[in-house]
Amino acid sequence: MLGLKLPTDPRWVNIVEKNIEEILTDHAYCEQKAASMAISLIIGFPEKSDLVKEMTALAREEMGHFNMVHDKIVKRGWVLGRERKDEYVLELMKFFPKGGSKETHLVHKLLYAAMIEARSCERFRLLSEEINDKELANFYRNLMVSEANHYTMFLKFARKYGEREVVDEKWQQLLDYEASLMQKLGKKETIHG
Repeated sequence: MLGLKLPTDPRWVNIVEKNIEEILTDHAYCEQKAASMAISLIIGFPEKSDLVKEMTALAREEMGHFNMVHDKIVKRGWVLGRERKDEYVLELMKFFPKGGSKETHLVHKLLYAAMIEARSCERFRLLSEEINDKELANFYRNLMVSEANHYTMFLKFARKYGEREVVDEKWQQLLDYEASLMQKLGKKETIHG
């Protein structure tokens, strides 16, 4: 369903299990960044009322997820650590060339967002199926559905605001690039990297 070209190595879950505190901290910041991205789309494209409405709801939902992850951290006797750079997102965002029309810029942002949500969904599914911590397995199973919905929403908007054939071609190219990126990543207790 997600169309990802390279699945996460299941051994990544073993890395995660050795440092649950780190994955939860990274996950909390991923949710916060997703909310910030939704807000940036509102600020950048206020004339797109349907996008503004969906991004408002998304920002609320992502901050709710942040709060849920933060609660898991506190419940385990930890505190939220410092934000880390997301190597995956930084590398992903280098794919499309800078510049172009405002519409092209919007389509690229939406495709990046769809890709990040697709990979998050895939990682959450893996955690829900493989992690030994049953509480976290259930938690990630529930979040997986949200991520899948976000992925399809971003892709739908990209196809709405861009020419469908061009958007689909860019999406396939981004999927190929993301697969090559994932060959280098997946060895850390982070949601994407």
